[in-house]
Amino acid sequence: MTNTTATGVKTEPGIKAIRLRHPWRNTFAVVLLLIVALFIADAAMRPAYNWPAVGKYLFDQRISQAAFITLQLTVYSMVIAIILGVTLAIMRLSPNTVVSSIAWVYLWIFRGTPVYVQLAFWGLIGTIYQSIDIGLPFTEPWVSFPTRVALSAFILAIVGLALNEAAYMAEIVRAGLLSVDSGQEEAATALGMSWFQTMVRVIVPQSMRVIIPPAGNEVISMLKTTSLVTAIPFTLELYTRSRDIAAVTFETVPMLIVASIWYLFFTSILMVGQYFLEKRFARGIGDRRPDKKADDASAALTGVTPVVGSGQPTVVSPATDPYQGDR
Repeated sequence: MTNTTATGVKTEPGIKAIRLRHPWRNTFAVVLLLIVALFIADAAMRPAYNWPAVGKYLFDQRISQAAFITLQLTVYSMVIAIILGVTLAIMRLSPNTVVSSIAWVYLWIFRGTPVYVQLAFWGLIGTIYQSIDIGLPFTEPWVSFPTRVALSAFILAIVGLALNEAAYMAEIVRAGLLSVDSGQEEAATALGMSWFQTMVRVIVPQSMRVIIPPAGNEVISMLKTTSLVTAIPFTLELYTRSRDIAAVTFETVPMLIVASIWYLFFTSILMVGQYFLEKRFARGIGDRRPDKKADDASAALTGVTPVVGSGQPTVVSPATDPYQGDR
């Protein structure tokens, strides 16, 4: 059946779309729900998990302090890593061959060796360098500090984690800076902006859209990497502390669950923060939802009416002018 418009032009009715059924997809979803339900029921009754012990040690003072120290390690290491990573990224982009080569060698070393090996090396720094001397080369030092006194295990853990993470942050920042079209810098220069103004007002805000997602993943990864500082050795972070308690109480599995719950708590907060940061810097980017009112107004003016199910709009009638008649 066809419809007739006010101008007498016949139009075809819109096509009624019928959603396809996917019985196997629904069946697979039900099977997954059953597997999850069976696992939860089994875990709730299995003695090895010992849920009363989990509840007992979850907010234990020793665990809470270790969780706070883990958070400190993450924050301090990431702040240093971001500052050093930005510096290395700029050095990599430098036209000076010496500067860019030094940055490349740094990335080659710290990305090419395991972080556990690096942390073990930093734990032996007091054996390699017995003292920290300040002064002119080949002369008597002005000030000298014993390395084991000046550098505690906590500081060495931060230094080891930060230097390793800086290599990855440098590549993330470099990729973000390269993602901005070179025409943006040329336009800013044409407007009379200095290099610093161009970076702060033009390049960096646009590159943050590319930098934030992988940088957020690196922060979460850093939180979990703190469990490796036992190689220094530093034993006051969350995983090592829970392992020490398990060695005394013989509750290995419950203490692992306690540590995992704290890690999940921190990572959940970081993921929420990452989401809002991505949303903040991605404003104006991506597909926009079409404005229905604007489309309706456009259709009224041009006489173009969309038909459901068709690839192109159907022309109903040309626009008319009340003073000049039909065109």
